[in-house]
Amino acid sequence: MQTSIPFMLFRGGSSKALFFHLADLPADVATRDKYILAAMEGVGQGDLRQIDGMGGATSLTSKVAVVSPSKEKNADLDYLFLQVVIGKGKISTTQTCGNILAAVVPFAIESGLIKANNPSTTAIVNLVNTGGHCEVTVETPNGIVNYNGQTKVDGVPGTSAPILCNYLGTEGATCGSLFPTGNLLDIVDGISVTCIDNGMPEILIRASDLLISGNESPLELNSNEELKRKLEHIRLQMGPKMNLGDVTNQTIPKICVVSVPLNGGAINTRTFIPHVCHEAIGVLGAVSTATACIIAGTVANKIASLPSSHEAGLSIEHPTGEFTVKLITEKTEGKISIKKSIVLRTSRLISMGEVYIPKHI
Repeated sequence: MQTSIPFMLFRGGSSKALFFHLADLPADVATRDKYILAAMEGVGQGDLRQIDGMGGATSLTSKVAVVSPSKEKNADLDYLFLQVVIGKGKISTTQTCGNILAAVVPFAIESGLIKANNPSTTAIVNLVNTGGHCEVTVETPNGIVNYNGQTKVDGVPGTSAPILCNYLGTEGATCGSLFPTGNLLDIVDGISVTCIDNGMPEILIRASDLLISGNESPLELNSNEELKRKLEHIRLQMGPKMNLGDVTNQTIPKICVVSVPLNGGAINTRTFIPHVCHEAIGVLGAVSTATACIIAGTVANKIASLPSSHEAGLSIEHPTGEFTVKLITEKTEGKISIKKSIVLRTSRLISMGEVYIPKHI
């Protein structure tokens, strides 16, 4: 006989995840992870196709959110993000996910964790993986989550209702400081890089320093084995310097290859997570990249095309469109600090029910 666990499947931003209430999962972390892997991959744990489970066989669709009432006085919800590492039969908790965060408040309302207001509901979400909080506002006319609207998110078909995500205190959330190596610029293997963490640890590298244009398709970049070996060599060297230790088996830091914008944005990007170039850019990856754009001395700032006010929004270009980030900053003694990072996302409830865990797990 199999074990059943209640779940909801949400699209959040340009990603997709199974959502669970913390109370419905085993308390023991090792057992919890076995259950999660069984839900996503079935009995064939490590199967790249995830054919026996509910995973989508890509990192963007092999995500899990565990949500519960917050243990913190200044937050409403705790959100733990679990990334299933494709083909490895393992789970990473070293990062959070801003796309999936967009669906946390809708899940909490749909599952009765919090009560909806009219016409909108705002909740403070504690990002368990990395620390920091996000103030999330969802449209809830008559106390019901609205999934219909005209907000467009590049990388997602159609439009939906807007979800405002206002990140608070994400500077150095994982690495301990905004520039964890202590430098705006580091030289590794003869290449200039900027290591930054404003919610997502990233290594930024100019495309020209890698002898590419930065306009290549993800398919073309993913077939460039020499480039990927070069990027991984840089990543492995800089991981410990970013206070992340040995990152051989970690999904962070991500590498963001930057070049001059093509379509009127601030900068053009190609993001490797960690070894595969993706079709878009993650929410917090976009936040970290936008932050590097506005700070003089970084590899991004040197080539960015900046608007008169970054509070009006910086457009971060990626292979399937753009991602706009608004940064609220404060300058003290010539040093810029990031007070708020604001992004607009959407989400949709796709299904709900019970997922079945094989008996021998």
